[in-house]
Amino acid sequence: MRGGGLLVAGTTSDAGKSVVTAGICRWLVRRGVRVAPFKGQNMSLNSFVTREGAEIGRAQAMQAQASRVEPTALMNPVLLKPGSDRSSQVVLMGKPVGEMSARGYHGGRQASLFEPVMACLEELRATYDAVICEGAGSPAEINLRRTDIVNMGIARAARLPVVVVGDIDRGGVFAQFFGTTALLAPEDQELVAGYLVNKFRGDVTLLEPGLDMLHGLTGRRTFGVLPYAHGLGIDEEDGLRVSLRGAVRESVVAPPVGADVLRVAVCAVPLMSNFTDVDALAAEPGVIVRFVDRPEELADADLVVLPGTRGTVRALAWLRERGLADAIVRRAAEGRPVLGICGGFQALGERVEDEVESRAGTVDGLGLLPVRVRFAREKTLARPVGEALGERVEGYEIHHGVADVRGGEAFVSDGEGRGLDGCRVGAVWGTHWHGSLEGDGFRRAFLREVAAAAGRAFVPAPDTSFGTLREEQLDRLGDLIEEHADTDALLRLVEEGPPKGLPFVPPGAP
Repeated sequence: MRGGGLLVAGTTSDAGKSVVTAGICRWLVRRGVRVAPFKGQNMSLNSFVTREGAEIGRAQAMQAQASRVEPTALMNPVLLKPGSDRSSQVVLMGKPVGEMSARGYHGGRQASLFEPVMACLEELRATYDAVICEGAGSPAEINLRRTDIVNMGIARAARLPVVVVGDIDRGGVFAQFFGTTALLAPEDQELVAGYLVNKFRGDVTLLEPGLDMLHGLTGRRTFGVLPYAHGLGIDEEDGLRVSLRGAVRESVVAPPVGADVLRVAVCAVPLMSNFTDVDALAAEPGVIVRFVDRPEELADADLVVLPGTRGTVRALAWLRERGLADAIVRRAAEGRPVLGICGGFQALGERVEDEVESRAGTVDGLGLLPVRVRFAREKTLARPVGEALGERVEGYEIHHGVADVRGGEAFVSDGEGRGLDGCRVGAVWGTHWHGSLEGDGFRRAFLREVAAAAGRAFVPAPDTSFGTLREEQLDRLGDLIEEHADTDALLRLVEEGPPKGLPFVPPGAP
């Protein structure tokens, strides 16, 4: 098999396309199939930097890990990073190419990206045995079909079979499956092979009559019913419940090693990006992570985290409006731990000069670190390595802000005393590096520092491996597909393409 493929579409956003795509990738690679993920266009503030310095969606990086291949820009050629309700930064082949309104993008720019998106897909299909594509939103968004480069547009151009995923936990899944199919043009309906029910709770035999009726109405079968399983939404797009954090919070976790737990409060700032940074903290036995938006919620926190954000100036205004800024400043004065990551690090500084994102000019920061930030038009995209607290640290950088550190001590050094990134003053830390807490040795050392500053008898578990936990989660996704989907039928779709003779379901696209 070479160049086989499948498009995983969904009846809605967050129907489970990302995790189903990852599950299919992991199932295939365990069968010995060389597989790669693909999403022509992604809209997300959770992104990742590949080894060649390209920015892509974290969901595609996670799917690449499920496929046991290195992520590349080919897997997510277009990434949209919202900066407001009406505009996004357009990232093409891993590099930002400008800010654009939704109307401007869908009015012309999107159509011009069809050829480069298809070129990436074809290059992957020429390299791998199979490419599992993820759609976006719903393929039946008839107002956007003319310029579509992520759903039926690429499916039709590449003659990909399509499986539509529906979230039955929300209700209305039969109407969603039928309506999605019936709103597609005949040429698009020819590619819709069938359906996959996601997040089912209960007795499957009660569902089967409905699936039979759906088959009678559409001529399309259901390829599986995936049970509801906690904590499987690893590194999806923008929902707060979709990461390893959810798995830890919803499942049985080992008790703390020491006498105390550590409570971590993450400020849910506007345009929050890469909140997956705190997943590694939540994976530690005895560490309780929650997202907060009120100052009283910081009272019992042992560590406050200001996460990344696409809008540092907007986040500062939000923190001040809600009283969180004053609460954080009081914490720092009392020697209670605070960590800022990327945009959160910038907010902890003395001032921010932004003529790029917000164009607000010079804005005062929280003044907790001797750092001044100036936004550059060129975005920093890197995969650095350094040392902190005597441990190796790896991370990735995605930011326009350039930090001028004027005091304190470096957060990360090169191992010979030369600072590489960030700043620390007392119990206040700041860094531009995402992902640093995923390193087990550094995370334990950092938590020991936090516990000491917070006066907690907390001891990090000596054997927690975040990488192993991620692999276990990906294997669980593969197990879901293997155990609850018709894998023989899915494999035929990947190898042979859309079934012949699928009936048209009226009325079709208007």
